[in-house]
Amino acid sequence: MTLPTDNEKSKIAERLPLPGLAAISLYLLALAGVVILGVSGRHYPPLFLILAAGFIAASAGLLLLLRWAWAMALGAVFLLTVYDLWIFSRLHELPALVQGLLNLVFFLYLVRTEVRERLR
Repeated sequence: MTLPTDNEKSKIAERLPLPGLAAISLYLLALAGVVILGVSGRHYPPLFLILAAGFIAASAGLLLLLRWAWAMALGAVFLLTVYDLWIFSRLHELPALVQGLLNLVFFLYLVRTEVRERLR
């Protein structure tokens, strides 16, 4: 068995998602699960399943380093940031502030040039 060369190692590293993209993918899957449970418990209307499907698609696409999934994830975390910070400004709920700041961190990670350069 031969060891991979440096060129082969760099090609393998280019195909792997960045750790931050994997974390954001897991986060979007968790959000999709919360939405699905909310719909099944009748806390959310069934129309919210469209959001869950979008979160799942963006999550899978991010792991595959697809540009359209990056755009979907970027839009999702930006809108969730605005929504959570608006909830905090109106109701002063600390969990909304924490989730809003987490979404802001994910947004700022996604707009980095290193992340965009890895997408296809």
